[in-house]
Formats: sequence, C-alpha cells, structure tokens
Amino acid sequence: MQSALLWAAIGTGFTFLMTTLGSSVVFLFRGRITAGIQRLFLGFAAGVMIAASVWSLLVPAIEEAESAGQIGWLPAAGGFLLGVAFLMLLDSLLPHLHPDAKKPEGLSSSLHRTTMLCFAVTLHNIPEGMAVGLAFALAAQHGGDLGFGAAALALAAGIGIQNFPEGAALSLPLRQEGLSRPKAFLLGSLSGLVEPIFGILVVLAAGTIQPLMPWLLSFAAGAMIYVVVEELIPEAHLGEHSNIGTLGVVAGFVIMMILDVALG
Repeated sequence: MQSALLWAAIGTGFTFLMTTLGSSVVFLFRGRITAGIQRLFLGFAAGVMIAASVWSLLVPAIEEAESAGQIGWLPAAGGFLLGVAFLMLLDSLLPHLHPDAKKPEGLSSSLHRTTMLCFAVTLHNIPEGMAVGLAFALAAQHGGDLGFGAAALALAAGIGIQNFPEGAALSLPLRQEGLSRPKAFLLGSLSGLVEPIFGILVVLAAGTIQPLMPWLLSFAAGAMIYVVVEELIPEAHLGEHSNIGTLGVVAGFVIMMILDVALG
C-alpha cells in the first residue's frame, strides 16, 4: 500500500507539475491563445484521454476481472457507466464556466467568472488524477511488475503532456479577465491540484478493497470519456474550420497509444 501511494503521489505530482509549467506561459505571452491553437490543444487532450481510457483503463479492467474468475465485461461496463454518472452529476452541480462561453453551467451561483473558469478545468483533471493513481496502484498490486509499472509511467507521461497546454489554456484566459500574471499563474496551477488528491484517494480505495480494482479502472475511463464527449470535442470543433481540432484528436490518440503499447 505504501509503495502504491508513493508512486501514485509521484505520478500525479508529475502531471500537476506539467499543469504548473503550462500555466507559466502567462508570463511569456501578452495576448490570448488563438482560436486555432485552442482547438488543437483541446483536440489533443481529447485524443490522449480516449486512448488512455481504452488501453490504460478498460483493457486492464477486463484482464483483472477475468484473472479473478469474473465476467470481464461486467465490471468494465458497470464501472464505466458509474464513472459517466459521477462526472455528469458533478457537471450539473458544480458552477463552472468554459472559456469563450457566455453562460455558466451547473447550479446557479454568485461566484466570480474567474472562479468558475478554474472549476471548469478542475472537472477535467479529476478523472485524469484517478486514472494515473489507479495505474500505479495496479502496478503495486502486481508486485511491481515491470510491464504494469511501465504502463503506469506511460499513462502519467501522456496525461502530463496534455496538461501543459491545458494549464496555458486556463492561465491566459484568466489574464484576459483582468487578473495579474502571478495570480493567473497561481490559479491555473492550482486547478491541477485535484489530480494528486483524487489519485491518492483511489489508491486508498483500491488497497482497502482489492476486488474493486476492475470497477475503479473502468470508473475512471467512464469519467474521462464523459469529459471528452461533453466538453473537449465540442469545444475543439467550434468555428467554420474544425480540421485543426480533428488533427489534434488524432495526434493525441496516436501518441498515447504508442506510449501505452510500446512501454506497457
């Protein structure tokens, strides 16, 4: 358990660091990200999350269930649907505002626009933290097997890569809202703090009830796919010319697939 917690903390700490590095872009640029670059970033994040959901979460969930003598698809499908329901509930309750959106989503609130902008990105980061934490917990449950360890590292690398532009995509709009550069950087960075928190929480849950692992893996996959379908892909295709968003999805998917298959 302790080694799983340590590795999950390191993995999610890395993804949090990448969000922080991305947020630091606010010190380098005076303007905002162009619409084309924004769509590319969003599409890339979507592609990474789709590939990670399949190779890093659903496939291991099925394999873990079958190795325990269970029906492989049952926890995969059940956990997936529960993950979708969980993010759908958060999405409907938590007040949040996406960049360039005029109306906030979630419950009616008097929160400031900048706070709701941060909450929007925070929603995306919750399933990412869960996924990375669970990947390292799975490796620990298999006695530090090199294959599972490499797969966990690949997942952390893929999520970390897409967190860099995600951090920039928050800190720059916050700057446009009138915040100082240091404050925009700080809030952009803190949006990624939920990744270590949720990564460690799911490791604790998996260690307490080991048979839950297939359910938790597929739960994280469902939560990630909800974010992709509900938020990332629609936002990546706003505007007349959406090819750049599509290419972003393809690039993210291929890179994450290569990382997972080559290192897993």
